[in-house]
Amino acid sequence: MYDQFSTDYDRFVNWPSRLAAELPFIEQVLQRVEARSVLDAACGTGKHAIALAKRGYEAVGTDLSAGMIDHARANAAAEGEDVRFEVAGFGELRSRVGNGFDALLCLGNSLPHALTPAELSAALDDFRACLRPGGLLLIQNRNFDAVLARRERWMGPQAHRQGNEERLFLRYYDYETDGTLTFNLVTLRRQGAGEWSQHVASTRLWPLRQDELTAAVATAGFSTITCYGGLSGAPFEPDRSPNLVVTARRED
Repeated sequence: MYDQFSTDYDRFVNWPSRLAAELPFIEQVLQRVEARSVLDAACGTGKHAIALAKRGYEAVGTDLSAGMIDHARANAAAEGEDVRFEVAGFGELRSRVGNGFDALLCLGNSLPHALTPAELSAALDDFRACLRPGGLLLIQNRNFDAVLARRERWMGPQAHRQGNEERLFLRYYDYETDGTLTFNLVTLRRQGAGEWSQHVASTRLWPLRQDELTAAVATAGFSTITCYGGLSGAPFEPDRSPNLVVTARRED
């Protein structure tokens, strides 16, 4: 799915707006551990890592999608930033990019792609192995406590227009009998007033609730676990926060 979507991802996200909203809080928590080196796991097209590099951090990005990494490298080159990007999924980060990082970010609802408790445990163990003792872990997921309570299916549409070309992005969930969700992404595209073409891509997610995620983080050897309702630093409210953001510190 993400190899296919990598070409459109930077059209889907309004990066100036998103980075302006998220970076102040991210830098605030990085400063708590005096972080200089940051690993962005599941980095997509690399925009967070590149923005942190511009602010003087030693940033490295990884993603399972080779297409996303190709675009991340192109984005870094276009912005004149020397950021290392590598193709690597959860569970293989330590072997691909090393350890000793001051902080590890896993943003954009990426961790729910670990579909079982064993996969989640392996991902968190890998995150811990990449960090120095006392290093910071920051995870941003959707608030699935609220999603599941309301059986939400549809997310807000996104639109992008460039010249004569227009795109619409529609996202919705299917609820599976095993408790997972199928995340569907519909891309509509047209030139001028022409006919719309459409493409549908799907992937599976484990909708992690707050108690499930924080328990798994603690079991993986992290402490000082704090929950927020988004990358604004707002308090987490299970019934209404749009996101679940978890920060934690690697125990020695």
